[in-house]
Amino acid sequence: MTLLSKPLKLSLWQLRGVKVALHGVILAWLLVTFYAGINDNLGADPVKALIHFTGIGALNLLLLTLLISPAARYLPAPALMRLRRMLGVYVFVYAFVHLLTYISFELQFDWSLVVSEIIKRPYITVGMAALLLLLALTMTSPNRVRQQLGKRWQSLHNTVYIALLLALLHFSWSRKTGLQEPLIYWGLALIILLPRLQNFRTRRGKRKN
Repeated sequence: MTLLSKPLKLSLWQLRGVKVALHGVILAWLLVTFYAGINDNLGADPVKALIHFTGIGALNLLLLTLLISPAARYLPAPALMRLRRMLGVYVFVYAFVHLLTYISFELQFDWSLVVSEIIKRPYITVGMAALLLLLALTMTSPNRVRQQLGKRWQSLHNTVYIALLLALLHFSWSRKTGLQEPLIYWGLALIILLPRLQNFRTRRGKRKN
C-alpha cells in the first residue's frame, strides 16, 4: 500500500536543494542554541539546557533517520533514501557534541573523573555504548567502505536499532524526575520498529518454508 498513486521523483537539483536546506537547518539549530547558551540566554542552567538540547537532538535525528526507509517505501519516494546517510552522520555529530558538552562544562576535562563517571553511572555507560555504535556506523557509511565490507556492512548497520535502544535507555535513566517525555520517545520508537520486526518475521518464515 502506498500513499501516492505515482512515485514522487526528485531531480538532482531538487535533491541537492533539500540537502542544502537540511544542512542549514540542522547546523543553524546547533550553532544558534550554543550562541544563546554562551550569552546566558538559556535559562537558569544553560549547561544543563545545552546537554539536554544536544542529547534530545541526536535522538530526534536518529528517529528521523529510521523513518526515511518506510517513508521512501510507503509514499513512495525512493529519492529520500539518499538523505539517510547525511542524517545519520548528523546523529553522531549531535551525540558527540552532547558528550563533549558534558565533559567540558560539567567535568572540566578531568579525564580521571570522566572514566569514573562512565564506569560508575549506568546511564552514562549505555550512552557511551550508543555513541561508539554511532561512531562505527558513521565511519563505515561511505560507499567505498560499504563495498569493501560487502555483506558484513548490512549486519553492522543493523546495530543502529541497538544504538536506538541504548540511547532511549540512556535518556530514561538520565531523567531524575518525570518519565513522560522518555515514554513518548519509547512509543515513537516502537511505532517505527514494529513494521521492521514484522518484515523480519515474514522473511524468516519464508526461509523456513
